[in-house]
Amino acid sequence: MNWISLVGKGLFSGAVIVTASEIAKRSATFGALVISLPLASIIALSSLYNETSDVEKVAEFAEGILWLVLPSLVLFVTLPIMLRKNIGFEVAMASSIIFTLIAYGIGIWAAQAIGNIS
Repeated sequence: MNWISLVGKGLFSGAVIVTASEIAKRSATFGALVISLPLASIIALSSLYNETSDVEKVAEFAEGILWLVLPSLVLFVTLPIMLRKNIGFEVAMASSIIFTLIAYGIGIWAAQAIGNIS
């Protein structure tokens, strides 16, 4: 992979984050829509295919993403609950991240043990 490709991916990723946060200032729903689109996954899947032409690797990668999207939802469940219970943002965010990391550990185990993802 060349530097131009890496820089391009980085700039695109940054632009998506900036766009989503700016839209969220006006509409939480539309900001969430932008950030929830699987753009990073689509780009990564396309890049993997373009660099390897190996459809089995792409399929395994896509299935691995599926297994690990589920644990990522823990953050989006626990954070709003804690914030609405008047737990400070920093504590709520840190706790949600810790819970999410634990869920990722379980998700990685499940992907490897149940889903046969390497």
